[in-house]
Amino acid sequence: MAVNSASNGEGGVLMKNKIKKFAYSIGAVALAAPALVLAQFEKPGGTNLPENTLTQIVSNLMKWILGIVGFIGVIGFAIAGILYLTAAGDEDRIDVAKKAMIYSIVGVIVALLGLVILAAAERLLSGSNPNF
Repeated sequence: MAVNSASNGEGGVLMKNKIKKFAYSIGAVALAAPALVLAQFEKPGGTNLPENTLTQIVSNLMKWILGIVGFIGVIGFAIAGILYLTAAGDEDRIDVAKKAMIYSIVGVIVALLGLVILAAAERLLSGSNPNF
């Protein structure tokens, strides 16, 4: 019985130390957040850098990537159709073509959902449309 209580005591001390470290890190972030939010940033002049905000840059990047994913999905769908037409009754090739078609449809759906989610996030975060 004494062995179990000693091992539980050490484990309890370790757990308390982990909880303290976690609480201190949360406290440090909470204390630093106002300073980060209220930090003044002045754009440097004459650098020929883009004038967009970080949010706009990430949004444009995501739209570009989702456009590529959608384009590849449509091309995959066309290739799957060609595979299906040239299967000539071979069950294995028909199964491969069906799987390719399903994967390309899922890719197009993911790209479209990504665009919808990105547009919704932009509207919600911009605060310009109260009704969304």
